[in-house]
Amino acid sequence: MEYGIKTLDDVDVSGKRVFVRVDVNSPIDPTTKRILDDSRIREHTEQTIKELVSKKAKVVVLAHQGRKGDPDFTSLLEHAEIMGRILGKKVQFIDDIFGEKAKSAIASLREGDVLLLENVRMWDKETKSATAEEHAKTELVQNLAPYVDVFVVDAFAAAHRAHASLVGFMPVAKHVVAGRVLEKELRALAKVRAKPERPCVYILGGAKAEDAADISEAVLGQGIADYVLTGGLVANLFLAAKGYDLGEPNMKVLEEKGFMELLSRFKDVLNRFSGKIILPVDLAVDVDGKRREVGVNQLPTQHLIKDIGSKTLSEYERIIAGAKSLVMNGPMGIFEVEEFALGTKKVFEAIAKSEAFSVIGGGHTIAAAAKFGYTNKVSHVSTGGGALMEFLSKGSLPVIEELKKYSK
Repeated sequence: MEYGIKTLDDVDVSGKRVFVRVDVNSPIDPTTKRILDDSRIREHTEQTIKELVSKKAKVVVLAHQGRKGDPDFTSLLEHAEIMGRILGKKVQFIDDIFGEKAKSAIASLREGDVLLLENVRMWDKETKSATAEEHAKTELVQNLAPYVDVFVVDAFAAAHRAHASLVGFMPVAKHVVAGRVLEKELRALAKVRAKPERPCVYILGGAKAEDAADISEAVLGQGIADYVLTGGLVANLFLAAKGYDLGEPNMKVLEEKGFMELLSRFKDVLNRFSGKIILPVDLAVDVDGKRREVGVNQLPTQHLIKDIGSKTLSEYERIIAGAKSLVMNGPMGIFEVEEFALGTKKVFEAIAKSEAFSVIGGGHTIAAAAKFGYTNKVSHVSTGGGALMEFLSKGSLPVIEELKKYSK
């Protein structure tokens, strides 16, 4: 496949102990600690783990959930139960990562068995920054290495972090390959990053605007994208960088998020790619809970901007209709509120109607696609959020770079 990385097609897993690093990090209800959305668990289980079971591998799954100190940091017991339901067979769970309990369970595996080890981030050194070779010397890898015949990297969504469980087994495993989720991601992203059909259009929105200048510069500067369409706080930040006073409440939002210090960076990128970064010409504001549209020439406004306007949508629909490759990260507005869902809905509708190869990614984008029924109307739904953004701006990720070295 792309990058010269080997996949499950290149290795015989029958009867072998196969360690699979997945990313099943899921939204957790802070009160009940129950999983709210199992889509990542489903993706890895159906695409990679199910295949390994059918090929009679002895499967050991490594994964994380949340970060220490965060509300979503919890055990993987429920993840194992959900995996079991999807597979239609029991998935054994051990509340241990590399101790005697874990090693005993691994040694006892039979062909077709699946074992999920405890949340790897319960071990403090998991998230330490180090090379694959340094991680290979840790207790995690040293304790489990004797049991690893094949190491499968499937965690695209965590591939922007070269953590111990992601890269530490690469120098010591007999075979290192990409799993089906990672393989699918890399094939899809090659179509919008390495060799996109033209015109190629990137749509950047949402509230996490800090990466938007870097991504715009990368894809426009390297001739990957022809246009970048903007919405959400990304558009507001670019408009402010162009010199528009958005009005006190909107400028306050940018200030509170620490975005004002990014203005000169956004202004520089906007000046360099004038005509390629498309900004809204009108916006929808919240007037006592009702949608009212104002042209950018009518700014400032004392009402909160919550969506792009109808004239902007017409232009975006026209550009999307002519595209051959599309990437969307981030909604166009506050899609959770019906009055301000129009922009996001209409952009999804335009993507669904187009004949372009389309990729969407990021938690809020995927949630919006699911809410409005567009998940199955795009070419590829990426499992990555931060990983997707970094891949789009840099063309690779730390874990993928290590995988290129050790894929064998």
